[in-house]
Amino acid sequence: MLNEQEKELVRELQKGLPLVGRPFLNIADRLGVSEEEVVAKVKDLLSRGIIRRFGAVVKHQDVGYVANAMVVWPVPGERITEVGRVMASFSEVTHCYNRPSAPGWPFTLYTVIHGKEERDCRSIAEKISSSTGITGYRILFSTAELKKSSMEYFLD
Repeated sequence: MLNEQEKELVRELQKGLPLVGRPFLNIADRLGVSEEEVVAKVKDLLSRGIIRRFGAVVKHQDVGYVANAMVVWPVPGERITEVGRVMASFSEVTHCYNRPSAPGWPFTLYTVIHGKEERDCRSIAEKISSSTGITGYRILFSTAELKKSSMEYFLD
């Protein structure tokens, strides 16, 4: 599926792009190839679906958002897509997931909200509830972050 050079490029990319003006030149130097070769190979991996996207991670705590809440919502199955789109449209919602309900646990939509204080998260949940008509939600506040890491491939 991937040759050794491609695997080595993936190993470098998954470390994150360096915060420099020409990050692919930096990676090219480490791999001993040209910047053009790296860019061409990244484009190839994207077109083949091997790499799906590049994203940036902003640590919300570092920019003052220290309250984190998962809000669970009892959304009827026939409204999941409609309500999920509305909830996901709120800029304060960073994640929106559909999950199956379970006996004693009627919640089918999960949103993650970040705020500067717990009351900010509560206020956003109230706004989401008002705009969707979904009530009976629960707010689960984070007490500790135990792990946050990305998947890594082709480890030695």
